[in-house]
Amino acid sequence: MDLKPRNKISTSFSMSGMTDIIFLLLIFFMVTSTLINPNALKLLLPKSSNQTAASPVATVSITSDLNYYVNSRQVKYSQIEYVLRETFREKNVEEPTISLNADRRVPIEEVVKVMNIANRNEWKLILATTAD
Repeated sequence: MDLKPRNKISTSFSMSGMTDIIFLLLIFFMVTSTLINPNALKLLLPKSSNQTAASPVATVSITSDLNYYVNSRQVKYSQIEYVLRETFREKNVEEPTISLNADRRVPIEEVVKVMNIANRNEWKLILATTAD
């Protein structure tokens, strides 16, 4: 009597399932990497060991060559208050919080000018720093 096994074990390896997983991981990492750093300005922030849990509605950035940005849109100093008001009105925010990103080479007078805008309008302001 001739007995042969009906199920043969294949020794070949199919890469189609592995390539599907690789492409899905590639797409996942590409999508999440764009969400990590929405603010593309390169600033050298001062160091601090304190952190806050408040989430800002708008971001004001001051570069070392004294260019002002509101949410990565370049504006003149005289337009900052108007652009912030419009941003808060569009987002329908009653108690807005602003994150101030100032390069550490920026004179303190320029930082205080933006702080005065927030103080005059009774907006909360967070001074962004890097970890100590």
